[in-house]
Amino acid sequence: MRGSGSATTGSVATRPAPGDRIAAIDVGSNSIRLVVAEYDPEQGLTIIDEVRDQARLATGLASTGMLDEATMDRAIEGLQRMKEVVTRRGARQLTAVATSAVREAGNGAAFVARVRKEAGIPLRIIDGETEAALSWRSVAHHFPLTKTRALVADIGGGSLELIGAVNGLIETTASLPLGAVRMTERFPIDERGAVRAVRAIRKAARKKLKRAATWRAWSGAVVIGSGGTFTNLARMALERRGQVSTDAVHGEVVTAAEVEQLLEWLATRTLEERRNVPGLNPERADIILAGLAVTAELLDLAAAPAVRVSGFGLREGLLLEMVGGTTGPVADPLRPLREFVERCQGDRRHVEQVRTLALSLYDQLGEGLGCGADERFLLEAAALLHDVGQMVSYRQHHKHSYQLILHADRLNLSARDRSLVALISRYHRKRGPSRKHDEYMAMPEEERAVVRRLSGLLRVADGLDRGHTSIVEKVRTRLMEHRLSVRVVPRLAGADVSLECWGAERKADVLAALLERDVTVAPATI
Repeated sequence: MRGSGSATTGSVATRPAPGDRIAAIDVGSNSIRLVVAEYDPEQGLTIIDEVRDQARLATGLASTGMLDEATMDRAIEGLQRMKEVVTRRGARQLTAVATSAVREAGNGAAFVARVRKEAGIPLRIIDGETEAALSWRSVAHHFPLTKTRALVADIGGGSLELIGAVNGLIETTASLPLGAVRMTERFPIDERGAVRAVRAIRKAARKKLKRAATWRAWSGAVVIGSGGTFTNLARMALERRGQVSTDAVHGEVVTAAEVEQLLEWLATRTLEERRNVPGLNPERADIILAGLAVTAELLDLAAAPAVRVSGFGLREGLLLEMVGGTTGPVADPLRPLREFVERCQGDRRHVEQVRTLALSLYDQLGEGLGCGADERFLLEAAALLHDVGQMVSYRQHHKHSYQLILHADRLNLSARDRSLVALISRYHRKRGPSRKHDEYMAMPEEERAVVRRLSGLLRVADGLDRGHTSIVEKVRTRLMEHRLSVRVVPRLAGADVSLECWGAERKADVLAALLERDVTVAPATI
């Protein structure tokens, strides 16, 4: 891989104002995708609409070196519909780029000219380095990469864009002809020879990958996958695990063993059988083997135990470029959660106060409750998100919070963590965990125990800010034989914290049951 320098993609139009709607189109080798978003400096980007058209522009390109006329016609029809969506949705700016297929085709420039004339879309062809930079911009916006080595892989229809970064700084990039459509055409997969074709794809991919990098330097790096191959991989993995499967797979982790098992199993299925595999988009059934074969070789060369899935890619990189979003990596792993709170018009002051108090209770009581090492983050996430349901209504906001968290599209949480955080948040008020609740009882017992422990702490922390005034500075706990004593220290000496003490004690039922002790909450005495 070569050094890439800064992740810039050229000049763009004037930065949009808060509240403006903007749109981006990615004309890829397999599909064409539009996203329309609304921009706010505090809330970030809120997706308003998305349109996808599987034009398969790369069809026949490997053998002819040209884009097929009928395929171009279909693509332009799809782009005309997208332009209409952009107009009706009130987007003030539109940017559109074409990648591998159009870049390599002998008639690529002619296609761009047709798009500009017939669809009124300012399409531009970008090179592989720019494509990689846009993918990196999107990933860096969502994942904390400031203290690790990371490999970002974006598998499209025509190419694989590979970015290597150390402590958040891009060191190398590579654009390799290992796209899912390209490799499927190069090594046709018929019903009798799928296993043989996969073997050939893996051999060819390994050869290209080995030449692209000094893999010893990237051994054990965090691998993040962007694109349809990876989102479909995540959905299939979730289905096979029997976990809650939604379209929100951003942040999901799939092990290398799961990739190998899925690839081996899918290679024994017919095309029609693959179309019916739970979690797999039927339109991707013919090219998924190639995408997974490249993924498996990449993970093997990087000695990576797993791949983390990004639900966003080049299109969001374009949007971030338009709004002037940072190209550097996110240092705060909680930023996606805080942005979601903003989008839900949450009370940031309150949830940050609850987070602080919940973590204080965890640090004092977690070990005695039997909390595991990963539970602190789960409590922190639930504390930030517990009130997002108030956007829907106050009276049942705990239930609405559960649903919103479960289906939010950019929280950087795996399916397991998402389900846990959603339930912990759901039980921050009203009744605690109950055997009458199907979603709770569907969890393994060890995960139900996590929900009980952390919801018990969250309920008390939420009660300690009953008035949403952040009047409590800290809490002190003392665990005795028959009682847990919680003493509340106000920010201002002599301030009245009686409401907060009442709120916390009233919601201490779950914690009291766990500790098998009464819980008393009172102002601290000097």
